[in-house]
Amino acid sequence: MTKTSHIDTFAIDRLPDQKTWPEFVFDENIPIYPEFLNAAELLLDNGYGARPAIYMENEVWSYNQLNRKANQIAAALCEDYGIVPGNRVLLRGNNTPMLAALWYGVLKAGAIAVTTMTMLRQKELDAIIEVGMPNIIIIENDLVIDVLESSKGKADHVLSYADMELSMEVKDGNFEAVRTRSDDVALLAFTSGTTGLPKATMHFHRDILAMADSFGRHTLNPVPEDIFLGSPPLAFTFGLGGLLVFPARFGASVVYFNGGGPDKLLEMIEKHNVTTLFTAPTAYKVIIDHLEGRNISSLKTCISAGENLPLIVSDNFYDATGIRLIDGIGATEMIHVFISASGDEIRPGSTGKVVPGYSAEIWGDDDQPLGAGEVGRLVVKGPTGCRYLNGDRQENYVKNGWNITGDIFKKDEDGYFWFIARGDDIIISAGYNIASPEVEQAIMAHAAVSECAVIGAPDQDRGMIVKAFIVLKDGVEGNDELIKDIQTFVKSTVAPYKYPRAIEFIDALPKSATGKLLRKDLK
Repeated sequence: MTKTSHIDTFAIDRLPDQKTWPEFVFDENIPIYPEFLNAAELLLDNGYGARPAIYMENEVWSYNQLNRKANQIAAALCEDYGIVPGNRVLLRGNNTPMLAALWYGVLKAGAIAVTTMTMLRQKELDAIIEVGMPNIIIIENDLVIDVLESSKGKADHVLSYADMELSMEVKDGNFEAVRTRSDDVALLAFTSGTTGLPKATMHFHRDILAMADSFGRHTLNPVPEDIFLGSPPLAFTFGLGGLLVFPARFGASVVYFNGGGPDKLLEMIEKHNVTTLFTAPTAYKVIIDHLEGRNISSLKTCISAGENLPLIVSDNFYDATGIRLIDGIGATEMIHVFISASGDEIRPGSTGKVVPGYSAEIWGDDDQPLGAGEVGRLVVKGPTGCRYLNGDRQENYVKNGWNITGDIFKKDEDGYFWFIARGDDIIISAGYNIASPEVEQAIMAHAAVSECAVIGAPDQDRGMIVKAFIVLKDGVEGNDELIKDIQTFVKSTVAPYKYPRAIEFIDALPKSATGKLLRKDLK
């Protein structure tokens, strides 16, 4: 998208200095994308118009219906709400056909999608609004009570789904997608940072296709007859790929559902003959205990990501189902999975090999590649990579053309990568990334708390849990009642999955001579 008077150059102006970008590599495994492409147009004009695109409850949308809805939304955005290419549209909703149509409609209008999790509280949403500066906010009807009124004034228009549906119904469904460039920004995906405001990663239209044409095509090998299902929200790029982009790229179908745990997933697998499942290791661990009396014979491909897959979970799931879980590591900065393996290539306990289209190395402290079996930092490059909005800490993530993931791995002589640990203070619990400082700030707002520090503690069920070490104010007694009160307080200010599941009261936090918290001592 070139700079002209009729587009919003917000994203163009806020791309990081190109000298700080990673090297983007397009080899024989990834198609050559044209100069101009609109990802939504290509994904919906896939030659499978009459086939089912989305199942939910007793409703089925074909690709033709989904495309028409997306066109109506794009027309409404442009004609009724003044959207121009480059504007941002913040979407807040659960995984539904309407959210999918809104996402496609935003891209067709040439705008930039900013999809957010429904679990976020207003404080967290406000931080995203401050960074992404959306022109329009669209909120699912059942969610409007908690955020609709408080979001007004923070964008040119704050709408409910019902508002959008009224605008859509008078549109004829014919809309010519805006002619975006393949390297125009299509989405802002927010990632949990360790300090300050959340970081927004900037992904192009071509990046959306590249995640499907790499991991989707080469590792999953989907066919139009496949039916996808999963738990991650579309606000996660893991969910965006597995539950929206991949099915559409290959003409398959996806099932959305109204919440629920493993039993709900199993119910949907049975009802819709699901073939392909996306969820976190924690969910697979629980599913094993809920299989009795269930018929999951349709299931053939199960993808695990969001956190490290323990070998025991992989083995137990295989023993119970005959299906070997596909492990994978991705990053919001990279948009999706870049190391994985499937079928006979799976080596249980290992994350896998580099996905075709990518390359990866293990670096030592001198930023030089290490040999087989040596432990170091995982770095990667390929057709996608990190671009932080405003270049926020860009040089911390990209060095010498490589993306530095923040994970500690080793690589064996056969090219398999083995996870060792996280290299930062992000806690990964049941597939969610949780920044320790954010939880600490929430705890510190409690009247009884003097100081606190948060770490990730090992947990058999969730991989890790948030554990808080708290120094109480003078005269305050630490007891079980106060623990529950602090936990409830934190849940009211940040997303519930971030609250400290374990709390320990201590007399003082370990600190260095300069007063710096020694988090490693707590760990």
